[in-house]
Amino acid sequence: MSLKAAILPVTPFQQNCTLIWNDETMRGAVSDPGGDLDRIKAAAADAGVTIEKILLTHGHLDHASAAGDLARELGVPIEGPHKDDLFLIEALPDQAAKYGFPMVGGFLPDRWLENGDTVEVAGLTFDVRHCPGHTPGHVIFFHAPSRLAIVGDVLFQGSIGRTDLPRGDYGALIQSIRERLWPLGDDVTFVPGHGPLSTFGAERRGNPFVADSNFG
Repeated sequence: MSLKAAILPVTPFQQNCTLIWNDETMRGAVSDPGGDLDRIKAAAADAGVTIEKILLTHGHLDHASAAGDLARELGVPIEGPHKDDLFLIEALPDQAAKYGFPMVGGFLPDRWLENGDTVEVAGLTFDVRHCPGHTPGHVIFFHAPSRLAIVGDVLFQGSIGRTDLPRGDYGALIQSIRERLWPLGDDVTFVPGHGPLSTFGAERRGNPFVADSNFG
């Protein structure tokens, strides 16, 4: 069996929702379905994938606002983020109204995740790393056999997540990247919450915020 993935930019924020699946069973999950559910469902149908789970990296609007509605429609569980993002998930309906997103139904994840947990998707195992900083409850999902990580808004090609939003913490974010992401390996390709893919090795060499050269 092997992991397949398709990236679907959704919402006006062009957030990278990721459809992941096992190419043997054609069952999988969606990470960070922030909106545009018709597009997400159409992509799954076109690929022949049955969605059996929703994964959330964190509780911001563009990543999580449509998760509850999709979970209810499909009858599937939501796993993640860490419980420290509860305040963001509780605020999603108000945030959707503030930013002109479609009205969303509230939800609570079926499973909060901790650092060191694993998540099973159609027989594929993802390691969970708690990476606070952008939000206090942010997590990332790492599939070791494929050398692929879904990192949300922790790290981007050439940049890092914002820390000027409620309960953001710049120092914690840098620590998360250097202590929770880099040890996974320079060869890991990551899907950020926005923008193009990169590798941890490329960011260690050239990212102005977290390059190894910045830290002696």
